[in-house]
Amino acid sequence: MSFQAFVLNKADDQFSAGVCSFEESDFMPGEVTIKVEWSGVNYKDGLACQPKSSVVRKYPMIPGIDLAGTVTESSDARFHQGQQVVVIGYDVGVSHFGGYAELARVPANWVCALPAGLTTKEAAAIGTAGFTAAMSVDAIEKAGLTPQKGPVLVTGATGGVGSTAVAILAARGYTVAASTGKADEHDFLRDLGATEILSREEVSAESTRPMESERWAAAVDPVGGATTAYLLRTTKYGGSVALSGLTGGGPVATSVFPFILRGVNLLGIESVSYPIELRQKLWGRLAKESDFKPRGLLDTIAHEVGLDGILEATSAILKGAIKGRVLIRVS
Repeated sequence: MSFQAFVLNKADDQFSAGVCSFEESDFMPGEVTIKVEWSGVNYKDGLACQPKSSVVRKYPMIPGIDLAGTVTESSDARFHQGQQVVVIGYDVGVSHFGGYAELARVPANWVCALPAGLTTKEAAAIGTAGFTAAMSVDAIEKAGLTPQKGPVLVTGATGGVGSTAVAILAARGYTVAASTGKADEHDFLRDLGATEILSREEVSAESTRPMESERWAAAVDPVGGATTAYLLRTTKYGGSVALSGLTGGGPVATSVFPFILRGVNLLGIESVSYPIELRQKLWGRLAKESDFKPRGLLDTIAHEVGLDGILEATSAILKGAIKGRVLIRVS
């Protein structure tokens, strides 16, 4: 059986990327076959679609690290035909065929049953970026954050992780500040619930001081680099910084002083290998409007394109030109 897929190929340094017909007989091993309805565009997908990719481990490859759809076949008793599911992380889209195809076959241990209250479109709109945002909020709350402790800063706030984090935090009663380099997107961030907007320059400015005035009760940081250093210098006593990305660079110029004088927590957020039982629990929270379900998910945060829009979208996300989440309409 053939189906449509967006396929990357590379041979003798000749790179190609585009929609073509793909055969089910060429699937990689897996116990669950899924009719993919929706996928999404993450920064990692942008990297995967580059000719000199640092993340794709073999070719040909169907990228797309997110997928949501309906089970068509399963040899694992946990899943059945007609069941709606979501898959993010693990090796999907980098060394195992991913979500940019009408069909996907994956190992059962990578699959989460979609909880009541969440459609496949909403699950894909959350995707890896939104799930990372939820992990970040969960982590800083487990470290002791409450709305009464003060404002929370979200960096890279117009991106997928940042915009979802702003929406989740605002809905949970936090005073949310957002930083962005996009001066024309302040209204977008206010619609999500941000009450204060900071420039990218302010939160990435270098300083010779190991610490500055205490300002933030916590921060969600998908940026890294100089921005993480700023957050560590300005986070309040006992506060936490949840770090999940490096769009602002890998090295962080800091000192031990925020940690040993203010007890600041630097929390690493990693979604690829997050245990499946914890994934299922967090998806359950993301399905509840009274808990983590982002406000404005489909009408404010997400917008959609088809398979033929993937190259443009993956190129744009690497340039920082994406607002919110781009959904890929697969079926």
